[in-house]
Amino acid sequence: MVYDVAGVRGRYLSLGDGWTYLNAHQCPQIPERVSAAVSRSFRLAAAAAEMEAPSGSHSRAYAPGRLQGESLVDDARLAVADLCGVTPDRVILGPDLPVLYSRLARALRPLVRRNSSVVLSGLTDAQVHEPFTELAGEVRTAQPDLGTGALPASQYRHLVDGSTRLVALSAAHPHLGTVAPVAEIIDHTRSRSRAWVLVDAAAYLPYRPLDVAEWDADIVAVDVAQLGGPQVAALVFRDTAMFRRIDPLPETSVAPGLAGGVPALVDHLADLGGEGGGTRRTRLHRSMEELAEYLDGLTRDLVQLLGPLSSAHILGVSGEAGDGGRGERIPRLSFAVRGVPAATVHQRLLDNGLVTTILPDSPLATDMGVEEVGGAVTVSLSPFTTRHDLEHLTRVVASLA
Repeated sequence: MVYDVAGVRGRYLSLGDGWTYLNAHQCPQIPERVSAAVSRSFRLAAAAAEMEAPSGSHSRAYAPGRLQGESLVDDARLAVADLCGVTPDRVILGPDLPVLYSRLARALRPLVRRNSSVVLSGLTDAQVHEPFTELAGEVRTAQPDLGTGALPASQYRHLVDGSTRLVALSAAHPHLGTVAPVAEIIDHTRSRSRAWVLVDAAAYLPYRPLDVAEWDADIVAVDVAQLGGPQVAALVFRDTAMFRRIDPLPETSVAPGLAGGVPALVDHLADLGGEGGGTRRTRLHRSMEELAEYLDGLTRDLVQLLGPLSSAHILGVSGEAGDGGRGERIPRLSFAVRGVPAATVHQRLLDNGLVTTILPDSPLATDMGVEEVGGAVTVSLSPFTTRHDLEHLTRVVASLA
């Protein structure tokens, strides 16, 4: 089935304002289906749930006086479970990932001793690092290749040992688009220690189908807002038996009105590939595969359009040290224009109706020489992005030469 981008665009009413949105990494557009569900959920959250007599093995028997809001949170947990291919009892919801990471770090203390170590990743945002830096006596960091931005898995053979209790990394860099070899890293970790592996899938999940079992990660972090949904996040555990090995990890408060938008978002993603039968999980996996194929094609187009411009430098792709676009990436990239400050590039793009962002400061960006060229601009694709959008971007960048 051919991906129907025109039909998908019709599900985002915000696209009618004349702007071309290439900033999904910063502020994804919200589907109309999701915003309508949130509005409806806020109205219903305080109402009493309807009483229904149990009529089957999968029916729910609610206690008298239960509010609709509690049902909305349960449905949100089930939707995240379908998104990741797990059962709902393995999902812990929260308002955002920094809050969940902070609580997780405290809960992991029974597993970690003063002579233990944790292994973090230089490809990962600080919000993943910070809660775990004081968890163990020693913190080790896996470093990405400064030419390509890729994270070599082989270094984990040396970083992980019998003292390691936690390995934390991101599945993809939110600005460079680099995808980490998660399965290979987990294999190295399993062969060296009993450490748990935490994978932040926030940047990865908007572009790829996810099956937690295929990664074999112990904990996977999901940010629903990064998918164009409400401000809800989740930690997905490999097995409920893991809860017995850590301190209690209570589910942090999630506004029922926001929770009501999570099932609508997952239904929206499941329908991106058009009509088809099967369970929501089946439809979701099929739809995300079609979306990945479509956006991977656009990403190759974008590299081929920007790459030949003598003034443009795509981080991790251009130059002798870059991979020429052959490495695995999600549909996001950052580029610099030689001799033109990033602020000027960003403003020129805005003047032409293109919404992007300036690449934020980070140790990795500094080590890759971004400051020396005056900064870089980040673009990220969305389910509604077209080739025309990329051609428009390229024309504007070319005009700056």
